[in-house]
Amino acid sequence: MTLRHMIIFRTVCESDYNSTKAARTLHMTQPAVSLAIKELEQYYGVRLFDRIGRRLKITDTGTHFLQYAIHISDLFEDMETGLRDWDSKGILRIGASITIGSRFMPSYVTAFSEICPGIDVRVSVEQSDLLEKKILTNELDLALIEGIPHDQRIISEAYMEDHLSVICSSKKGYKEGQLLSKEEFKDQRFLLRERGSGTREVFENVINREGIHVSPAWESMSTSALINAVISGLGIAILPERIIHPVLKSGLIVTVNVEDLNFKRNFYIIRHKDKFLMPSANKFISLCREYKDTHPFPYYN
Repeated sequence: MTLRHMIIFRTVCESDYNSTKAARTLHMTQPAVSLAIKELEQYYGVRLFDRIGRRLKITDTGTHFLQYAIHISDLFEDMETGLRDWDSKGILRIGASITIGSRFMPSYVTAFSEICPGIDVRVSVEQSDLLEKKILTNELDLALIEGIPHDQRIISEAYMEDHLSVICSSKKGYKEGQLLSKEEFKDQRFLLRERGSGTREVFENVINREGIHVSPAWESMSTSALINAVISGLGIAILPERIIHPVLKSGLIVTVNVEDLNFKRNFYIIRHKDKFLMPSANKFISLCREYKDTHPFPYYN
């Protein structure tokens, strides 16, 4: 069994389990592709595909093997690219959840560029659950997210504490620091981040523990949209403290507390447990760990 076998198997899976299509992609004959799959099955003594008519259907064993094939072939490609371009080009692929990407990532990348000016940092800002998928498929070297990852193949490290604030419109008579009872809290119109975001997950974990159920009046990927909706008196939102700071100073919104509810959370650095990180990636991780102690975070609208 060789790397070539793994690449052929992976290509068949990524070609809708069509060996003819995979053969075209690999510039091989279809019988050669089928032979490679047969050799894999004979080598391990397992069935990777069920043959139903002229179609292939991946087995549970095949699904498990695919994860190894993806990881090993991507790792080999990383090594090839890294060694060939070591002196002339370096690319660091980083993911960030929306809050971290909008508020912190520009500062991280600016500071990192001073340390490693030759590294091309490419950033993807998306929902935390999408970033986890990209970590597993090796589309990203590492990611910074607002929640705990859900897959055991992902290593996570808490690197910064954050707090979600409950914000209300000052026009509605709320006072800064006012305490709401749970009953008052449940009766509000909720303006929430979208499902799949770290902010939404933290919020739901806290209220589920208290047996509180809410139906959002608004759901949005845009924190600015939610803040403006709160300012207009359309409801309350639960958002990261650092993001609402500039608007809070303007007096347009206030933060309130809720009886027995604490929306504290951590930001996490995540990576695949088997991912080999280049020195540049480890330097970026170190920068994130130490950034809050060595650099001021900018506050702006």
